[in-house]
Amino acid sequence: MMFEAKISLSEVMAALFTMTLILISVRIIGNMTKKHILPPGPWSLPIVGNLLQLGEHPHLSFIQMRKKYGDVFLLKLGMIPVVVVNGLDMVKQVLLRDGESFAGRPKMHSFSFFADGKSLSFSVEYGESWKLHKKIASKALRSFSKSEAKTSTCSCLLEEHVCAEASALVKMFLELSLEKGAFDPTGITTCTVANIVCALCFGKRYDYNDEEFLSMIRINADFLKATSIVNPADFIPWFRYLPIPAVKAAHGFYEVLNNFIAQRVEEHYTTYDKNHLRDITDALISISNDKGSDGKAPPLSNDKIISTVNDIFGAGFDAVSTCLFWIFLYLVNNPDIQTKIQEEIDGKIGLRSPRFDDRKDLHYTEAFISEILRHTSFIPFTIPHRATKETILNGYLIPQDTCIFVNMYQVNHDETLWENADLFRPERFLNENGELNKSLVEKVLVFGMGIRKCLGEDIACNEIFIILTTILQQLKLEKCFQDQLDLTPVYGLSMKPKPYQIQVVLRT
Repeated sequence: MMFEAKISLSEVMAALFTMTLILISVRIIGNMTKKHILPPGPWSLPIVGNLLQLGEHPHLSFIQMRKKYGDVFLLKLGMIPVVVVNGLDMVKQVLLRDGESFAGRPKMHSFSFFADGKSLSFSVEYGESWKLHKKIASKALRSFSKSEAKTSTCSCLLEEHVCAEASALVKMFLELSLEKGAFDPTGITTCTVANIVCALCFGKRYDYNDEEFLSMIRINADFLKATSIVNPADFIPWFRYLPIPAVKAAHGFYEVLNNFIAQRVEEHYTTYDKNHLRDITDALISISNDKGSDGKAPPLSNDKIISTVNDIFGAGFDAVSTCLFWIFLYLVNNPDIQTKIQEEIDGKIGLRSPRFDDRKDLHYTEAFISEILRHTSFIPFTIPHRATKETILNGYLIPQDTCIFVNMYQVNHDETLWENADLFRPERFLNENGELNKSLVEKVLVFGMGIRKCLGEDIACNEIFIILTTILQQLKLEKCFQDQLDLTPVYGLSMKPKPYQIQVVLRT
């Protein structure tokens, strides 16, 4: 009996061993013949992943990795798998052709700051509710952009606000130049852009010395500075339970800024007049009050109105001001280009004030702005995306909920798209007739594309055009004598130039 028991046990062990071999063989053969595999990428360390390999300029590190691993590669930021997407074709696949599959946002700790994670720009959830929210916000922007101006010389109320602030900036530049000689243009430019955004969102212009106004600018600057620092809690989840000063500061700054905006929105409810839309906030309230064919009003709560205004306020503030910082730096560093823009303004506009509609005639000026956006690529990445379902990209398997980084900087400096990509040359956007090549302009990525594209792109481009042309119509910008200008950016969510100073003289 004992012998029989031993034989039975041996048979069982042999059977188990055979089954194990079969399973291992099936797994190996399956992996060898599997059609889709995960994207390639560098080896990662425990806990920190590849964070230590990114250096001070992650967008440049990713370009180096692309040379080894291709347009689509996988790495780990902390404990989070991240797929980095490069190359215009792959970027279009993610943002346009298969946009629905990549339209989510990852569940980053930082995103929870923004309207409790329900912000239009940072909302983790993507679905019918988000689509309706975006549709309402887009309609509000269109409604306000058509609001009639108070003066007959402007096409709309927005143009009136932008032109007024551009003229005020010219005066402030002259005053600062007379007072100090050379001056840093970034502070007063920030005030100008902030006033345009306040007019856009709240229908109100502030005096540049108004304490409430200056406080709001400081809070916004502090918030942007705090969020420009990589939040370790986004990539190493248990960090979110630690009292990290930068994370706590970012949350605090956002709360203060959100309260400021909430107060402005509440004031609008008491003064709202459906027959007179003053700003975006009024337009949002109007849409939320309108009833559709089914007799129901759009589900736009007070909190969503506040978060939408907050999104527009934040996006319009930082992108436009940062672009102008770079524009002024490049103008003083390239006086010959500045002269060409002024000659075009003189020939096409003359002495009258520039208007939005002049963009179609000032081809070289538009080419200069496009080249600023391309060459600086001051927003190097889109806001991170998330795969809403398991999908295939460039032949690789992308699991559901994978975090996606889109490297816009790489596309804007891709040698296969741009000849001598590192050179600053506005003429690259002009055809042989000196006209703007719009198909080439569309390849420049700053505001994203597709489902998650920035809603305020047209407004931002109009602002930049008016401020640039109004200043160069009246002023000549110069760098300080023997001043060595540094075009190396300071890395952040939006990359700023290092501090610099300019001088201005009135054109005769």
